[in-house]
Formats: sequence, C-alpha cells, structure tokens
Amino acid sequence: MVSAVFHDPLAATREDAAPAKPVARAPLPARPARPPFDWRALWMRVLPPVLGLALLVGVWGLLTQKGGSFPTPALTFDAALKLFADPFYRNGPNDQGIGWNILASLQRVGLGFGLAAAVGIPLGFIIGRFEFASRMVSPLISLLKPVSPLAWLPIGLLVFKSANPAAIWTIFICSIWPMVVNTAVGVQRVPADYLNVARVLKLSEWKVITRILLPAVLPYVLTGVRLSVGTAWLVIVAAEMLTGGVGIGFWVWDEWNNLNVQHIIIAIFVIGIVGLLLEWALIAVAKRFSFEEE
Repeated sequence: MVSAVFHDPLAATREDAAPAKPVARAPLPARPARPPFDWRALWMRVLPPVLGLALLVGVWGLLTQKGGSFPTPALTFDAALKLFADPFYRNGPNDQGIGWNILASLQRVGLGFGLAAAVGIPLGFIIGRFEFASRMVSPLISLLKPVSPLAWLPIGLLVFKSANPAAIWTIFICSIWPMVVNTAVGVQRVPADYLNVARVLKLSEWKVITRILLPAVLPYVLTGVRLSVGTAWLVIVAAEMLTGGVGIGFWVWDEWNNLNVQHIIIAIFVIGIVGLLLEWALIAVAKRFSFEEE
C-alpha cells in the first residue's frame, strides 16, 4: 500500500507572506571596566629620583655654604642659564659653544662605535660558532681587553698622525670587546636542538646564521651594544682632554685652564645626561626586539 502526503500550496504561500517574527538578539557583552590608574606606581617611579637629586643638591649646598673655591648650587645654576642661552656660538676654532662640543664628541663616538659594531658583532658570531676560532682568538681578547683606554691613544697618534682619527681609533678598540664577548657567549648558548634541526634540514651556513642564530643571539648583542656605547662615551671625554680640538673633553680641560669650576661642574652633568639618554635609547631598542614576557 502506498501512502502519499499532499501539501496545500496556498498554505505555503500564506506562510511566506506572514511577517517574520523578530529574532531576539543576545545582549552585548559589557565592556570591561578600565583598571584605576596606579598612582602609587607613578609615585614610586618619580619620587625616589627626585629625592636623590634633592639630596645631592642639599649636601652640595651644605658643603659650600661657607664659601671657598668650589661654587654653590645657585651660582652653578646661574652659570648654566648663561651658558645654555647661546650654546652654539662660534668665536674661533678654540672658542665654541658647548652645543658644538657635544655634537663633535657624539660624532667621534658614532664613528668609532659604528666601526666597532661592524667588526665586533661578526667576529663574535665567528668565535661562538667555530671552536677553532674561539681557541685562537680568546687568548688575544683576554690579553687586550684589560688594557686602559688611554694606553691605545699614543698608538693611534703614531699611526694616523692626527688627533681626530686617533680619538676614533681609541673608541673603536675599547668599545669592541663587549660586543665580541657578548655575541660569542650568545651564540654558544643557543640550544643544540636548534642546530641539530638545521643539520637535518641541510640548511646553509648563511641560513643558520640569519634564521636561527641571529634571533636567538639578538638580546646578547644588544647587551654588548649597551655596554660598548657607555664605554665609548666614557673614553671620548678622556681622549679629547689629551688630543685637544673641539669636543666636550677638551672643553672641560680648557675650562680648567681658565679656572672656571662652574663650567666644569655643568659639563659633568651634561656628560652624565647625554650618557643616560644613550643608555635609555638602547634599552628601548632592546625591549623592542626582546621576545621575553615582561
């Protein structure tokens, strides 16, 4: 027996023409409330440095309140206002504003530091990658690394016959070691599993360096760069005191010859601030390329 099911076409038409029932929408999730601003964290970041600086100025003022050859904080501040009112004046080759001296020193640091990075980072990769190179170069690094920066300055004067290249040479030879050592240590600490996978995949040496070693070693490289730029800025001040010309080191020595102690104190603060800014810049770069969770 065959059963058949018949549908009324008019009923289907009536169903299509009937208005659709509104669909109940799910309520939108409530936006999470913003956490309250952490005033205590801001206070702890700002208050301790301010108190430390105030303590330094207070002790300085107490020690100089009875007068003497050492200037007071107030006199030094007044001298700083006059000095930075026109930091880029020129009254001759040996009489220029502090701004030009800072720029000249930064230029020497940039050249010497750039050359050190161009040589030191690849050398660190080679030392860390190949045991033969490590055994050959490590004794030389251990021998030359502890040498005082100013001991290299006469060698530069002898070779280059000029003060400016000699100062750049001194920065180069003194700032290269942290980059070499830190890069080599980073390469040696790359997990062996990474290199075993590279051998299985038969990757070329260039791909091993660019795809495996470089991302893993980058934090070590940046640490070496930070240490090197601090050393370079430290060395240039001492080198310029001996070589003369334009530069913050020569400016300090020239102010000492003029018995202008106020300008020497100002230069100390300027040197420290510039070094601090360089350090902060490199820390920001290191955080940008760091893969570690904060």
